[in-house]
Amino acid sequence: MNIAIVGTGYVGLVSGACFAEMGLNVTCVDIDASKIALLKGGHIPIYEPGLKSIVTKNHEANRLHFTTDLKSVINDISILFIAVGTPSDDEGNADLSAIYSVAESVAENMQNYLLVVTKSTVPVGTTAKIKSLIADKLIERNLGHIEFDVASNPEFLKEGAAVSDFMSPDRVVVGVENDRAKEIMSRLYRPFLLNNFRVLFMDILSSEMTKYASNAMLATRISFMNDIANLCELVGADVSMVRRGVGSDSRIGKSFLYPGAGYGGSCFPKDIKALIKTAQNYGYQMRVLKAVEEVNDLQKEILFRKLLHYFDSQIEGLNIAVWGLSFKPGTNDMRDAPSINLINKLLDHQVNVRVYDPAAMEEAKSYFGDKVHYSADIYDASNNADAVILVTEWKEFRLPNWDILAKIMRKQIVLDGRNIYNAEDLASHGFTYTCIGKK
Repeated sequence: MNIAIVGTGYVGLVSGACFAEMGLNVTCVDIDASKIALLKGGHIPIYEPGLKSIVTKNHEANRLHFTTDLKSVINDISILFIAVGTPSDDEGNADLSAIYSVAESVAENMQNYLLVVTKSTVPVGTTAKIKSLIADKLIERNLGHIEFDVASNPEFLKEGAAVSDFMSPDRVVVGVENDRAKEIMSRLYRPFLLNNFRVLFMDILSSEMTKYASNAMLATRISFMNDIANLCELVGADVSMVRRGVGSDSRIGKSFLYPGAGYGGSCFPKDIKALIKTAQNYGYQMRVLKAVEEVNDLQKEILFRKLLHYFDSQIEGLNIAVWGLSFKPGTNDMRDAPSINLINKLLDHQVNVRVYDPAAMEEAKSYFGDKVHYSADIYDASNNADAVILVTEWKEFRLPNWDILAKIMRKQIVLDGRNIYNAEDLASHGFTYTCIGKK
């Protein structure tokens, strides 16, 4: 089976490489010529564990191809995935201009039957609009007799584990509107069916809503637990104990119940905004999700507030080490990361900021330029520091040498935004320790 994926961002590149790994002939298409040149040269523009090896392997095996010319491949494929970005605009709507641009290009160049599948995260009803746009364009070309179908196949990949998620998914959601599209998508995902993974077929509108509802539920759990953590601090409870007690309930489970400095990334912030806006367009208010957003916005300030409190608001001229910049471990993605809010506030208060992240240092330069010191490791970042602030819980941060840090830091203070350290252990090394949700 020959397929094409338009968009070589996070979703498109991972999906294309993994489909090729399953034996399909895949062409990844992007209008960014420099990105395509990098991919052809074996360079991966995003950090994702395991991705480079399967991209290289399948490109060398001639199963994975890269081009800027959709027209050259469109009539040799049976499925075309749209996997371009849908960022939020100023009003919270998903920007669908790239989606519709691809749809127009498809309609202008297709000559044979094609199944057009929406892989990007799009508001409910977008796939139907894609269908109408293609149909209208074909009629304009006097090619209204050409048959095509549309489908929706939202992604549920976790950054930092995207390759394994794709190859061993919790479930695959596919929205179709007829048996022909279902049969084609069934052939595409047959390897998953053989391995007894769940492929859930449903109508297109429901599949589009499933993506948003899933991310909204996860974001809600995060904000709920952060709210509980903040109350725990006030009443003297230990959020770690509370989380264990709540998570042991089989009706609730323990996933996404970890308090922290707020959620970020490419999905949750924009998807919550888009779902709220979709509801408004239909005259409905998503009251819970508005609260989720509000709690998250406030939570991104919690580490800064804790620093201010400790130093009685006298922080000008301090040296602060920030460990972790990406919105989560395993990725270099800094979109809406809590670190951005924290560092900008520190800079606004004339704090000297030294940062380190295992993967996001180059990405950070696009946010902060030369305003911060980019360190070689956590010890370089902590040299002469008045405090260390942990923002992202990378594995290499879990067991630092506290004896070395105690010697090189000016003041022995640790603010733990992910609750990964033990207060008694740090106290034994002379550190003052503060985390989320504990006195």
